[in-house]
Amino acid sequence: MTESYGVEQFAEDMRAITSETSDDGEIVARVKPLAIRFAKDKSWLTDEHRNANNAQGAAVFLLHEEPDHSLAVFASAYSAGRGFPPHDHGTWAIVAGVEGIEMDTCWQRLDDGSREGYAELEKGVETPIAPGSASAMVTGEIHSVANRTDQTTISLHVYGRHVGFIDRSQFDPETKVQEPFQVVFEE
Repeated sequence: MTESYGVEQFAEDMRAITSETSDDGEIVARVKPLAIRFAKDKSWLTDEHRNANNAQGAAVFLLHEEPDHSLAVFASAYSAGRGFPPHDHGTWAIVAGVEGIEMDTCWQRLDDGSREGYAELEKGVETPIAPGSASAMVTGEIHSVANRTDQTTISLHVYGRHVGFIDRSQFDPETKVQEPFQVVFEE
């Protein structure tokens, strides 16, 4: 029988990694396999985590954060056919599959970011995020998440900082608008 890998052990392992390096690339490379392990464990998963907020298209549940709002871990449930538009995180990020398959799309920014409220994006690689897989992003990378299935999907989202305490943006590739990105977190 495999030993449980719960939220406390996952948080402890992330603390150890981030105390050894501040390099985003190294952090996500080392945390990603642990996030997959934690996502597979599911000892943290409750029925509540399967209830997507249909008004937003997703429900976001905080599982862990440090007192200084760093090392935040969330469970996200996406309604069938819903997701989030292209956005950044303001920190490094990892998305690991828990239940169902979500499509993770990378976006490349083409402009230099000098015009406020404006961004030119080009769609990049689409990667299915299923149980046992994950995507990892360093600060500044842009991605979108879509549930293209007819069932609710669940994924684990791990950040260097709680995204509710960071200025971050969402993007509309068609209108080239960049605006603040806010998510409603479940209580």
